[in-house]
Amino acid sequence: MLKYYELFGKKVETMRGQVVWITGASSGIGEHLAYKMASVGCKLVLSSRRKEELDRVTTKCLELASKNRRDVNIEKDFLVLPLDLIRIDTHEEAVQSALEHFGKIDILVNNGGRSQRSMIVKTDFKVDQEIFQLNVIGTISLTKLVLPHMIKRNAGHIVVVSSIAGKVGIPTSATYSAAKFALQGYFFALRCEVYHNGIDVSIVCPGPIKSALVKNAFSEMSGKSVKETSFDKEGVRKMETDKFVKYMAIAMANKLDECWISPQLGVLMAYASQYMPVTFNWVFKRYGRQLMRNSRYNKEKKEN
Repeated sequence: MLKYYELFGKKVETMRGQVVWITGASSGIGEHLAYKMASVGCKLVLSSRRKEELDRVTTKCLELASKNRRDVNIEKDFLVLPLDLIRIDTHEEAVQSALEHFGKIDILVNNGGRSQRSMIVKTDFKVDQEIFQLNVIGTISLTKLVLPHMIKRNAGHIVVVSSIAGKVGIPTSATYSAAKFALQGYFFALRCEVYHNGIDVSIVCPGPIKSALVKNAFSEMSGKSVKETSFDKEGVRKMETDKFVKYMAIAMANKLDECWISPQLGVLMAYASQYMPVTFNWVFKRYGRQLMRNSRYNKEKKEN
């Protein structure tokens, strides 16, 4: 489908001049999406917890934007807005800062969040709470504060980075999957509620992507991330982040309701789960854990 829109749909350049707010913009998908949006002439609000990394990303965005525009200005066209999604008491002030700087928010890209690598039985309940607080509650909080502005303008676009794990529950990422399932349901409903307000809602579901997602993932203990383990080191077919962002930008430009962007295995799992649920469930409950182990771990890594 995205190949079709790449050839015959709206070009990414049609977003030129729009104000795009990207959370989780200091690394991975958010960082590379910022580069893509800057290169086509968008104005950017860049948010994450790490200001020094946001400054680095902004500098490169300025460099990319300058190749196509002579009048680009780092203070006028870019806003570095540090934000912790868990601290929902700071979200209203952040929204006001973005609106004061640009006067509008055309597109909100809810990309911020963390993944997870741990077995359910070994995972502290506090980790489950923290994942939902960050990936679900933080995203909902920010969206609800931006929505009145978009409704008033009768225009806007909410983009949510979900996951193939939001379509298929993934062993060793159960709570992360649950959080993504929650986002799928919430933003599906939101799409229906705000359609007549001129607001579009797009859900983007990536599969395995080359990024820092795994390195920064929650582990079984609160306050402890996976960091450097044997997860995802060898033999895993992952999509390059730039390639993923290319197709994500096409989906945004064409305001697609939902799209799956993944290497073949992820897309196959999503399609099989949706269109052959009985067969898929029979196979996956028997072999899914082994499949995920083989796709995520080094051969020398074993798990009880």
